[in-house]
Amino acid sequence: MKKCLTIALAGMALISACSNTPDYDAMYLERFNTVKENGGMMPGYSPMEVVSGAENYQPLPHANATEQPISKSALDSAQRYAEANNSTAFIVWHEGKVLRESYFNHANRSTPIVSKSLSKPLGAIAIGRAIQLNKIDSTEQSVADFITEWKGTAKEKIKIKHLLNMTSGLLPQGYSTDPMHPWNTAYLSYEHDKILIHDYPLASDPGSEYGYSNASAELVAIIIERATGQRYADFIGQQVLAPIGAAGGEIWVNREGGLAHSGCCMTLPAESWLRLAILLLNDGVVKNTRLLPEHYVDVMKTPSNQNVHYGLGVWLGSPYAERRGFTGTGGPGPKVLHSAPYIDPLLFLFDGNSNQVVYISPTYNTVILRVGKTPPKQPEWDNSILPNILLSEYL
Repeated sequence: MKKCLTIALAGMALISACSNTPDYDAMYLERFNTVKENGGMMPGYSPMEVVSGAENYQPLPHANATEQPISKSALDSAQRYAEANNSTAFIVWHEGKVLRESYFNHANRSTPIVSKSLSKPLGAIAIGRAIQLNKIDSTEQSVADFITEWKGTAKEKIKIKHLLNMTSGLLPQGYSTDPMHPWNTAYLSYEHDKILIHDYPLASDPGSEYGYSNASAELVAIIIERATGQRYADFIGQQVLAPIGAAGGEIWVNREGGLAHSGCCMTLPAESWLRLAILLLNDGVVKNTRLLPEHYVDVMKTPSNQNVHYGLGVWLGSPYAERRGFTGTGGPGPKVLHSAPYIDPLLFLFDGNSNQVVYISPTYNTVILRVGKTPPKQPEWDNSILPNILLSEYL
């Protein structure tokens, strides 16, 4: 027999639902209290859904001693910097070969890495893959073509590119101790998809302002599922990871059988994130097969007028800014230090919370990955050190 639930907090109805599972109220409160106790961060995710990968996974080939374009001393120096900053994995790849692959703190090649905002460029790759499969017309298409509940509303003006470059006009990211705030319900609710569609507020005209938010990225999962008829986890596993030979992992879903969190919460081994970067470095082509539309990667690397450092899910290394924040160069919140310009002015990168970084250098055909826990506060993490130590070898 179904039980109907209404969660009430501070005398206000939070959410109502009828379900065979009577613990959704407790699940929400547990998530909310966990995030509150951890300063706005979710330390772990449950439930998780399997994301398949390559059936016959084989590690990327390693360069031999005669194929090393970067000196051992430079690789050692970069590795020491990664290790000193609480890294789990450090990998350097160049022209088809791994030059250095190191793991720390009992991790190994199969250790799942909590992606945090590395999931955002993956969402942009998923959209590109769906376009290549003729499931989506282009990034210029209205989101309302898939979220038809927005037809005839102000949100109908939101284009897919607005979600990916964070100019959707939806309420920007923030933190609140109020359990009723949409920042919390749209992230932690067991029906966060309904909240994103029906309740998450529009704060500005779509396309007019940069506003970094998980909400914009979370809507990608809804678009993919409605466009393709596949669950988000299945689409990523079958259409993205398997073709590039990457190992799979898991993704957080709001409830068993519910919607995946496409904005933050996939776990994959470090090398899988590296392979996604290699896919972009190779213009969306793997083994002579085009997975992404021609020029799509160029579109990903094109910033909006509202933030010159952000494209479609990826960060851009130029123009130089000593400090660059996720909320924009002049926005609130902490700013990531760049003590010097990147040696490769064309460099772009995946960049997530805890300084999860995957640097992609088109000029030098190199990918550099550092993932792990949050670096120590002192000395401060410097986003330019790893690529500049290594890329300077090519000069």
